Amino acid sequence: MLAPRLIPCLDVKDGRVVKGVRFQDLRDAGDPVLRASAYQDQGADEIVILDVSATPEGRGHAVDTTLMVRQVLSIPLTVGGGVRGVDDARSLLEAGADKVSVNTAAVKRPALLAELAGRFGSQCTVLAVDAAESSPGRWEVVVNGGRTRTGIDVEAWVAEAALLGAGEILLTSWDRDGTRSGYDLDLIAAVASVVTVPIIASGGADNAGHLHDALAAGATAVLAASILHDGDTTVGSLKDELLANGTRVRP
Repeated sequence: MLAPRLIPCLDVKDGRVVKGVRFQDLRDAGDPVLRASAYQDQGADEIVILDVSATPEGRGHAVDTTLMVRQVLSIPLTVGGGVRGVDDARSLLEAGADKVSVNTAAVKRPALLAELAGRFGSQCTVLAVDAAESSPGRWEVVVNGGRTRTGIDVEAWVAEAALLGAGEILLTSWDRDGTRSGYDLDLIAAVASVVTVPIIASGGADNAGHLHDALAAGATAVLAASILHDGDTTVGSLKDELLANGTRVRP
């Protein structure tokens, strides 16, 4: 088995990296090109860029940002936000993305996942799921940057998405996002029990112990943002700590 991946996430708005809590109260966190380059130098396995305002504002996808980041990046790059069809995905892939993430558009029209997988392959098709707890042990899908609750059961949705062709699940706990209180381990385990595709855990990381726990719960990769953007740690330090705790990491 491949070692787990450690993936910095760059939430981008108007060409700048931002970070907030539960997708709100966004604060500036730097230039995406400089951030991506620095995280690659620190040992990041991949980079994820999410244009967090594209869908709520009805805008297109972040082609310009993708082009600029790809110029300094040699590791895999996933880009999402505002992808509504095959043409949007193609533009991002031609700009340098290796994978394209879809969220709201796929919820509105699940066939989009099959179209993307059929045209570009499941390995390029990532379903981003923002999950909010609806009752103890149950979660519902939220869309439009967390502004809209859909009532759609997360476990049922990811299972359907995998059958349609999603090759990876980017699973974010809306409740934990930006709180640094640890990943929602029950959510990760629930999703891991219904799909066999890789799961990227997102939302709540504060330290290497949280990353270890997410991987133990069933994630195959862990996303981190606040702790890296704020300079509290580095990708390399997190990997060293994981390795010291017996968790395999990629060199």
